[in-house]
Amino acid sequence: MINPWGSNFRQLKGQWTLLFAYPSDFSPVSTSEFITLQENYEELKDLQISVLGLSMDSIASHISWLKNIESSFNINIEFPLISDSSKQISIDYGVLSKEDNNESVTRAVLIIDDNLIVRSIMYYPIAIGRNVDEIIRIVKALKTTDENDSITPENWQPGDKVLSIPPANFKDANGHINDTNYNCKTWYYCEKDIEHKTKKIYNAFLQDE
Repeated sequence: MINPWGSNFRQLKGQWTLLFAYPSDFSPVSTSEFITLQENYEELKDLQISVLGLSMDSIASHISWLKNIESSFNINIEFPLISDSSKQISIDYGVLSKEDNNESVTRAVLIIDDNLIVRSIMYYPIAIGRNVDEIIRIVKALKTTDENDSITPENWQPGDKVLSIPPANFKDANGHINDTNYNCKTWYYCEKDIEHKTKKIYNAFLQDE
């Protein structure tokens, strides 16, 4: 499906968006990424994050490539693609490829929240495919930290403990250490278990109660 919103991203306000920028249609690396994205599309929808592909290729090229993926790999790409032939979106979001003298889009992932704030930007070499599992993990971590006013440790996975935001003063430090909700290793490193309360946000990895 080709992007029905054109370049008007303001219509995406109120929902999270995964902007998946890629250099060109009919690329082996990009094809592998799109297939994996589609295989994980239901989970991304459960996380209530919209997926948008972005390159400078024409609408005709997008359509031809999607049809080729469907016929060659038996995969129907359901999420929209944007044709950024004017480069305006790529300029606005900083995804023009320096490797190609700004003549194509770099391999990048932007996670944009429901207030249209860019929360994460990941750049990849043109020759290296992205890890979709890691992208999904970051989406879950962002939503978890927002919901619980917390931060996450290295390689955090849903169900793991989170970390408290470091205290800003001596009083807060003492409060954390004495708070039975936290397990503090030291004044700035305090862990806590969380309950995933909001099924609207976490239904992708929650058991039914």
